[in-house]
Amino acid sequence: MLWLNPWHPGPTQSVVTGTVVLPSHLEASVAVLPVVLQRNFILKDTLGCLGSSQDKKESMPQTPPFAAMFDSSGYNRNLYQSKEDNCGGLYYHDNNLLSGSLEALIQHLVPNVDYYPDRTYIFTFLLSSRLFMHPFELMAKVCHLCVEHQRLSEPGNDKNQIRKIAPKILQLLTEWTETFPYDFRDERMMRNLKELAQRIASGDEMYRKNVQQLIQNLIRKLACLSQYEEVLAKINATSTDRLTVLKTKPQSIQRDIITVCSDPYTLAQQLTNIELERLNYIGPEEFVQAFVQKDPLDNDKSCYSDRKKTHNLEAYVEWFNRLSYLVATEICMPVKKKHRARMIEYFIDVARECFNIGNFNSLMAIISGMNMSPVSRLKKTWTKVKTAKFDILEHQMDPSSNFYNYRTALRGAAQRSLTAHSSREKIVIPFFSLLIKDIYFLNEGCANHLPNGHVNFEKFWELAKQVSEFMTWKQVECPFERDRKILQYLLTVPIFSEDALYLASYESEGPENHIEKDRWKTLRSALLGRV
Repeated sequence: MLWLNPWHPGPTQSVVTGTVVLPSHLEASVAVLPVVLQRNFILKDTLGCLGSSQDKKESMPQTPPFAAMFDSSGYNRNLYQSKEDNCGGLYYHDNNLLSGSLEALIQHLVPNVDYYPDRTYIFTFLLSSRLFMHPFELMAKVCHLCVEHQRLSEPGNDKNQIRKIAPKILQLLTEWTETFPYDFRDERMMRNLKELAQRIASGDEMYRKNVQQLIQNLIRKLACLSQYEEVLAKINATSTDRLTVLKTKPQSIQRDIITVCSDPYTLAQQLTNIELERLNYIGPEEFVQAFVQKDPLDNDKSCYSDRKKTHNLEAYVEWFNRLSYLVATEICMPVKKKHRARMIEYFIDVARECFNIGNFNSLMAIISGMNMSPVSRLKKTWTKVKTAKFDILEHQMDPSSNFYNYRTALRGAAQRSLTAHSSREKIVIPFFSLLIKDIYFLNEGCANHLPNGHVNFEKFWELAKQVSEFMTWKQVECPFERDRKILQYLLTVPIFSEDALYLASYESEGPENHIEKDRWKTLRSALLGRV
């Protein structure tokens, strides 16, 4: 495959095209990230599955307004050289929690009658704690602390005691289940949740109803996720290679994307529908689980072997690949040069509309498809194309200076989203592989533990700030009406492999040198059984 490399090799270097080597366990799907990734779940309209829009909304992790939770000023690494306040194993500076022992951090998560943890802390610790222990292990510790410290296990305990602490424990469980619902696909998590909830419910009928509602909402979210994965598998199964078309004639294709959707703005809207629905199903924990490695200072067994549940993130990566190859396929398929040129100009207009919407992911996927070698080598075709608009878009997504132009545009879109009065203005769909890259280098550049054995919580504040912004963007409800016919085409129409793209390109505009001629002969023999 051909990949554009969005990974930045250093703070001042430019990104160049090539391959990035990531942790070995990511090689199957995320090891080499494509130019852009995109989201693909208009499955309800495509195959008639899933529930109503209300069900969809309820399936989304109901997080607090993350953008407002984290201070934008960041943290000064030199703070460790200053005098630090010691508070029960937690180290603060200027009221910022910088580090602490794992046990102290767990204690800090658990509420009591007089204390409830800050919501930013809850999100940050639940997100990062999986680097040190499995979620079910953390849940077991939390349950133990709640039961023992609040004496919920004593048979004769005064119900007034339960009434005092129950709302706070229930709130913590609510935030956990709404923000990280996928943790509870583990039966051990669900068992601990139900046991603790049962103790809370014994104190009051109102709490019993609240507990039942919490568990019902969680089960509904998990059921929706299962439906999503099932339908996604069906869609992927219908998307087969388009090589058989080449064995007849390209003219045998009865339709292309323009016949299905002639308006570039409408196609950009449908791509945005796909993006937002796919983003919705990516859990925040997947960003941590995607790049987990054993900390050199951690002598305990690595919990990274659990590398679970990054399926939705990987599906998002795969969708980007599909869109890029779909663009290249649509351009290489037409027999006539003027039709290929028209297709290129069409996708340039679609990309421009994606930029205006704030859908940077689809924008980069389209640019990626048009920059693939089988497309870029069609010199006679490109002479017929008005490329001024394309040049502007490429400038906006220029990888030099660590994607400075794109990052500037993203900040503008994010600011617009904060002050938006409509869903249309709230849309921010980031260049996803660059977001992954930023998180990857944050994880690689900072140790999880300090030399004294404390957890480096300053690192995890920064990690949570980046993920929380994504959480805000993914919850935007798409304002564009879905078009089932267009979505069906985008998600299921067969596309060419890289070899098939080259063959179609050579069939459209013949080889220009001996290397291309030799490759053309090889491809014709391998793919078409011809010499």
